[in-house]
Amino acid sequence: MSVERQTFPADPAHAALLRMLLAQDGSTTRCCEAVSGGPVDLVLHHQTRTQTVPSDVHQHLGGTEWLQRVTTLVAHGQVMMDNLSFTRLDAVPDWFLDSLDEGTAPIGHLLNKIFVRRDRVDTSATLQALLWTHVGQPDLNASRSYRVSTPDGPLMLIFETFRGGMVHATPER
Repeated sequence: MSVERQTFPADPAHAALLRMLLAQDGSTTRCCEAVSGGPVDLVLHHQTRTQTVPSDVHQHLGGTEWLQRVTTLVAHGQVMMDNLSFTRLDAVPDWFLDSLDEGTAPIGHLLNKIFVRRDRVDTSATLQALLWTHVGQPDLNASRSYRVSTPDGPLMLIFETFRGGMVHATPER
């Protein structure tokens, strides 16, 4: 799949959209689908089970083993967002892990099946660099980090960056 990745436009005409994306506390996958006018494609860059993570993962999630995943959501040949996530393996249902292992479903679609809460958190440059290493083009102005929790406790830590495709990935007419 050929895709174009651009940082989020600095044009003031798009400032309100960026503020809305950074402030919303629902599924960013659904935001991408709404903007693009339909389903988005998932590109899985990296996925591994690990016991070695940046200290902020321990701080925000606890646990001893995690699934680290780097993905991109794409529509109409445009990158809409890049994502780094850590999932606490002892805190998720088997069906959820099976779906992640398949690497075909955006996390937003999976989280829709369980009750979750999202809380903004700070993350380190060390953690953020794990995303930039895979996708390049650092853009902290269009990035955010949040923890996803269920009633049973923390589940995931996500660092995501909105890209120019949020403005340019329009449905074909």
